[in-house]
Amino acid sequence: MFLGAAFQTVPRTSLRLALGHSDQGKIFMRFLLGDGLRRSHLHTVRKAWRSKVTPLFTRALAFREKLAIVDVNGTYTYQDLYRSSLGLSRQIVEALECSSGDLQGKRISFLCPNDASYVVAQWASWMCGGIAVPLYWKHPTSQLEYIITDSQSSLLLEAQPYSGTLGPLAEKLGLPYLTLPVSSSLGSLHSAQGEPSPTISDWAERPASIIYTSGTTGQPKGVLNTHRNLQAMMQCLVSEWGWAADDVILHTLPLHHVHGIVNKLMCPLWVGATCIMLPEFQPQTVWDFLLSSKAPRVNVFMAVPTIYSKLIEHYDRHFTQSHVQDFVRAVCKERIRLMVSGSAALPLPTLQRWEQITGHTLLERYGMTEIGMALSNPLKGPRIPGSVGVPLPGVEVRIIMDSKCNATIAEGNCRETQVKPGLEGKEGELVVRGPSVFREYWNRPKETNESFTADGWFKTGDTAVYREGVYWIMGRMSVDIIKSGGYKISALEVERHLLAHPDIEDVAVIGAPDATWGQRVTAVVQLREGRSLSLQELKIWGREHMASYMLPTGLIQVEEMPRNQMGKVNKKDLLKRFYPS
Repeated sequence: MFLGAAFQTVPRTSLRLALGHSDQGKIFMRFLLGDGLRRSHLHTVRKAWRSKVTPLFTRALAFREKLAIVDVNGTYTYQDLYRSSLGLSRQIVEALECSSGDLQGKRISFLCPNDASYVVAQWASWMCGGIAVPLYWKHPTSQLEYIITDSQSSLLLEAQPYSGTLGPLAEKLGLPYLTLPVSSSLGSLHSAQGEPSPTISDWAERPASIIYTSGTTGQPKGVLNTHRNLQAMMQCLVSEWGWAADDVILHTLPLHHVHGIVNKLMCPLWVGATCIMLPEFQPQTVWDFLLSSKAPRVNVFMAVPTIYSKLIEHYDRHFTQSHVQDFVRAVCKERIRLMVSGSAALPLPTLQRWEQITGHTLLERYGMTEIGMALSNPLKGPRIPGSVGVPLPGVEVRIIMDSKCNATIAEGNCRETQVKPGLEGKEGELVVRGPSVFREYWNRPKETNESFTADGWFKTGDTAVYREGVYWIMGRMSVDIIKSGGYKISALEVERHLLAHPDIEDVAVIGAPDATWGQRVTAVVQLREGRSLSLQELKIWGREHMASYMLPTGLIQVEEMPRNQMGKVNKKDLLKRFYPS
């Protein structure tokens, strides 16, 4: 969401009347009228807040014949996507016997691959007033059933090549069920009635999507976003990351999280750009597209740290000749304008090696399912390794000592951060507010209420610190802050150091329970092929790189680090696995 224009010239009473008395309006009023921060940065808020909120599919009519999607089955213009979506929306309405054509927020769960069928299922759900609930093909049937039942979905959609996955669930749950053709045959959905726009107009506060959390800290919860929330997320990133119609992004991420859905798919489609969608990540295929001279040529790439590590590994194995390496660096440096890393902490060695290979300093940012993107390093300007930059336009953040007393350590927006005197460099919980913050956890009023402070800030559960003019994420308060012998130790900070060890391929640091120290710093490591490492050797090396109280006192070796599709390690599972008692 853009931060907006000269609101100080508008009487406060007029603002209140314009924004209404909803909870979101009250929160935004507090944002506009300030909490002691300078207001000059508000020159773009009015534009975004007052701009008409419309679903993403309405933008397609402005781009019509422009190339929108390239997938393994073909190419699709914006008009192709719009017509197919409109045809599918009518099938949904018929299946649910909705005479008004407006589903009034009924949930549509859909299982689609990374191709044009995903966009069609999403847009069709919105065209008929439904809420889109994306499913993920790698989830077991039990988890698919959980999401379908928890979201109280009214209809199931399934695209090739997953035919037969949802059918048995639909029968078991007594739900209507529709199948989509392969993306190359989506034209069969085109409506014979032309292109009338859907008749719904009150989009802003209508629920748009329910995206389920990773479940790394408990049972997955459904995060409900309105169309206003999604538009705020898109406009913010379009502004700050310089999205334009001539951009071409290579999409390799799963489409059941904000990173893949909003950052990599909805943002380019919002501006009329082109998205090349791969079924799943394959290092060789990604390198082929990044280096290809064929149109459309990729100039934007975003991924999780694990993907960058795999690309580096492939590069080191196959691109060994100096002239090939020079070619790779030249092409990436000259042709690609932006490379972003997120969804998990980026190890410093990965950032440094990627910069050596491509000439790009990866842009690190911070976000969550519940808030979209909140903090980002700059598109232009210095990027500090390990930091997540400053708040994006429209986003306010605070670092607080305790969510119960709500004592503020630091508070900031995209223009400045103020730190309470005497608390410089102190860590605390990061809390966020702004128009991109979700409405609620689906059917979980207690959890929703507990996730916000009394004055309307969302509690991220992440520990952060403000120093050197930027924000740093120290880890999840529950699993990444290790309390050992009176020290509070950031597991992510220890991991950053350990990843510089020449024998360590991957690492996760956990706090093992200990009767004497409370917790012990324990490193779960995946070693490089053919390497060995003892705890004593690690300690000797570590004394040269980190404070003594941060040194691991436990070492566990695994053949491969267990990470999910977004590159995250479930540390609670690691603790249960190695310390079951």
